[in-house]
Amino acid sequence: MKLAYWPGCVSRGFTTELHGSMALVADRLEIELVSLDRANCCGAGVIAEHNQELADTLNARTFALAQQTGLGMMNICSTCQGAQSECQQRLDADSAYRAHINEALSDEGIEYVKGKQGFENKNFLWVLVEDYGLDRLKAKVTRPLDRLRVGPFYGCYIVRPKHRLGYEEHPDRDLYLERVIEALGGEVVTYDGARKCCGFPVITMARDTSLRQAGTHVSDALDQGADCLVTPCPLCHLNLDLQQPEAMKVVNRDESLAVLHLPQLVGLALGFEPSELGMNRHIASTEWVAERLVGVPAS
Repeated sequence: MKLAYWPGCVSRGFTTELHGSMALVADRLEIELVSLDRANCCGAGVIAEHNQELADTLNARTFALAQQTGLGMMNICSTCQGAQSECQQRLDADSAYRAHINEALSDEGIEYVKGKQGFENKNFLWVLVEDYGLDRLKAKVTRPLDRLRVGPFYGCYIVRPKHRLGYEEHPDRDLYLERVIEALGGEVVTYDGARKCCGFPVITMARDTSLRQAGTHVSDALDQGADCLVTPCPLCHLNLDLQQPEAMKVVNRDESLAVLHLPQLVGLALGFEPSELGMNRHIASTEWVAERLVGVPAS
């Protein structure tokens, strides 16, 4: 399998352990990633609030660069997935607008082509289930995670709005994290906040509200016996992990819970050690997760 790879900004800046883990996991899964090094930020919705045309131009540029490779495009950020899916919907719906946007890209000699064969933008989670396949993933597992109770955390941008995110064709996309956890040998923990907002989008405007949301989700997962959470979104990771010490103060708890990026969880099951996956970079301790894996060497 070969894919044009869009890592996004956050994975190369704030959460470099995510970018590094994806590289390790892709190699072991025999997925060749063609990095889109010249691609730009998706805007994460922020740019679109001020200048939608600029945001659409930036994302059309990334799509055009990916289309030049002749490959499908994969991202590791569900916020990017949400922002780019919204942009692509606008571009595909209006040929005149698409032509206008492509005019801005003409100086680079590139253009976004609606419906170009082989081009589709998918989050790593979707690629794992729909293209790589859970049976194939399960066959690659060398360290089953049967001692781990894992809470899935989807966040917002990969589960809604469904009409924009391919749920007509793939109605079970909001169950994929559970299926991946099970394929890796882990036990799925059901808790109330799995598909709710992490609070990150309002952190700069309503900090207490944002922290309360994050703290509530972590608390709910702890109450259900989770050993860790896993998310396909680095921005969710920032709020649930980076902000966790403050978030737990807001909800009056002194416990903590490890929050893993999806490639890290996959990497553990594929035999990588926590240190190789950058888990020591997290704010909320991941030592408990490592302890649960002691005595389960990679075969």
